[in-house]
Amino acid sequence: MGRVTERRRVLRIRGEAVNERPDTLVAEEPLEIRLNGKPLAITMRTPGDDFALAAGFLVSEGVLGAASDVRNIVYCAGAKDDGTNTYNVVDVQLAPGVPVPDITLERNVYTTSSCGLCGKASLDAVRTTARFPIADTPPVRLAPELLARLPDRLRAAQRVFDRTGGLHAAALFSEEGELLDVREDVGRHNAVDKLVGRALTDGRLPLDRAVLLVSGRASFELAQKAVMAGIPVLAAVSAPSSLAVDLAVETGLTLVGFLRGPDMNVYAGEHRIALGAAASHG
Repeated sequence: MGRVTERRRVLRIRGEAVNERPDTLVAEEPLEIRLNGKPLAITMRTPGDDFALAAGFLVSEGVLGAASDVRNIVYCAGAKDDGTNTYNVVDVQLAPGVPVPDITLERNVYTTSSCGLCGKASLDAVRTTARFPIADTPPVRLAPELLARLPDRLRAAQRVFDRTGGLHAAALFSEEGELLDVREDVGRHNAVDKLVGRALTDGRLPLDRAVLLVSGRASFELAQKAVMAGIPVLAAVSAPSSLAVDLAVETGLTLVGFLRGPDMNVYAGEHRIALGAAASHG
């Protein structure tokens, strides 16, 4: 659709040098997600992979678990008063027999914050709706040296970031460190939804041998999305939230934060980290 970036004129000041020049900015537009024709959520996103984003969001909400749950996904025509299509409204039509969740006002504001619920209610909601309990048997085992290489591989794959510097990224890696997929968006939760939605469409859920890496902090919402997709390992280059750690402990998710070169903190699920024989917990 060609709307991932936009050009704007800026006044550029570099010391005493001042000039006007065009600058490349990441695009941000609202996407309304409808379910069987009824409004469900609105999220601010970078246009592109919209169908995957909608599908991934519905995986995290416990609505979808397989490609066969979806009859089709379409852009809604006539989104503007003059009848033109903005490509900012997506309708997900469920396959016959797939239960339609209760759509409430509270859920409509879900994507405007990092967590629409709080505390124990959030943890209970994930536990009761997760279709794919984390069940990597035998457990995924990752050496710290392998994890340390992943952020550079993610950064090398960020195409739009190189032009704008304004996008978050999320990537899926195999347990051997192979890059499986990468998506970018102004919202890190949207980037994860795009990954998960693509995996749903390709029939790859649950992602029970995958590692999810995000370029930023690990919020409760991102930990939730990992758990709902059956992903056993979530790594972030910045800090996790306390509720994300609580969710990881409760569900068996391995949660790694502050992943920067050889340094990292393991907040939960350390049994998946293959430490050397000389490693110390002191």
